[in-house]
Amino acid sequence: MRSCPACGTANGESDDFCGNCGSYLGWSSEPVRRGRTREPEPVPEPVPEPGPVPEPATNPAARSEPEPVPEAGPAPEPAPRPAVNPAAEAEAPARPPVPPVPPGRPTPAPVRPGVPASAPTPPSAPEADRTDGPIGAVQPARPVARRPVVRPVAADEAPDGPPCPACGTPNLPGRKFCRRCAAPLQVREQPAALPWWRAVWPFRRRVRGGSGRALRRTLLVLAVAGLVLAGFLFFPLGRYAYEDVRDKLGGTAEISPTGVSASAAAPGHPASAAIDGLTNKYWGAPALGASLTCSFGTPFRLVGIVVHTGVSKEPQEFRRGARPTRADLLVTTEDGKVHRKAVAFNDKPGKQTVRMGISDVRSVELVLREAAGQGEGRPVAVGEVEFFRRT
Repeated sequence: MRSCPACGTANGESDDFCGNCGSYLGWSSEPVRRGRTREPEPVPEPVPEPGPVPEPATNPAARSEPEPVPEAGPAPEPAPRPAVNPAAEAEAPARPPVPPVPPGRPTPAPVRPGVPASAPTPPSAPEADRTDGPIGAVQPARPVARRPVVRPVAADEAPDGPPCPACGTPNLPGRKFCRRCAAPLQVREQPAALPWWRAVWPFRRRVRGGSGRALRRTLLVLAVAGLVLAGFLFFPLGRYAYEDVRDKLGGTAEISPTGVSASAAAPGHPASAAIDGLTNKYWGAPALGASLTCSFGTPFRLVGIVVHTGVSKEPQEFRRGARPTRADLLVTTEDGKVHRKAVAFNDKPGKQTVRMGISDVRSVELVLREAAGQGEGRPVAVGEVEFFRRT
C-alpha cells in the first residue's frame, strides 16, 4: 500500500493519485505504517551481590598439598628413602591455611560502536564475542546500499467500481478521485443553460421561489407596449430615414416629363423651352407669380431637381436678363397629397441642385416668387429644369 503525502490516506500500489484528495502519489514511495504493538525489550535479571562466604573448617590432612601424579611410563627404581627423625618432624612448624578466593562480579563486555550499552547480549552469542577487548579507531568502510526489504502487500483494489468519466478506469465506490488521472468522480450536475432573454437585464438575475416574477412580467408588457406606441408615432419618420439612406446609397437617373404647361409665357419663350435640354433657350415669365407645371406618366421616387436660371451660361449675357432668386416647389403625389418646399437660387450662372426625396411623384409645379435684374421688357428667364429619380 502507498500512503498519500498530503493527507496520509492508504492507496493501492498501482494507484497514481490519492482517492481522497487527488494528490499525485508518484513523489512518495513510503509504505503505509500499520499500527502494531511494540514488543517489550527483555529486562536483564539483576546480578545478586556476593555476600561474605564462611570460612570452611581447616583440616590438617586436607591442607596438605597433593603430590603431583607422575606421567605414565616405565617405573623407575625406588631410591632409598633417607631416615627421618620423628622428633625433628614433630618440631617442624605447620603451614598457614590458604583462604579461598571469593567469587567477584563478571567483567563487563567492551562497548562497540553503533551498539547501545543497554542492549542485552543474545544467549546464543559465542564466548569469543563476550571476551573481546575494546575496539580502537578504525578506517571508515565503503558505504553499502541498503538492501531492499520485501514487505507483505495487501491485495490490490478490485477494479469493480464505476468507471472514471474522463479516462474510463474502474474505481472503488468510496473514492473521490480517479486513481489514474485524478479526475473528480463525483461530478456536480451543471445547471441548464438559460435562454438568451434571461441574459439581459433585468431578467439575468436568478431568483428563488418566484420572487420578482410579477415585476419582470409587468416590465416586459410595458416595454412591448412602448415599442408598439413608438412604432405608430415614429413610423413616418422611420420610413423617411430608411428612404433617405436608400437615396444616398442608390444611383440616380434623369427622367423627362410627359407634359409641360405654364400659367403665362412671354412671346417667343414658351414653357416647352424649359425642358428641351438646351440652356440658350428659356421659358420667360412676364411677371412674378407665374408657374411652370411638369407632369409624368408613372409615379417615381423624386430625389432631386436641377434648375438653370438666366438667359445664358455666359456671365455677361446672364447679367443682362432677369433671373429668379426664390421660388416654391409644389410636388403632387399619387394619393393627391401636395408637398411644398421653398427654394432659393444663387444669382450666378450655372446649374443649381435642389434635393427632394419624395415618393410616388405625379407632377411638379415651379412658382416664381422673387427675381433679380427685372426691367421693362425683361421677362424672368428659366433656362432649363431637369428631374432625377432613384434607380
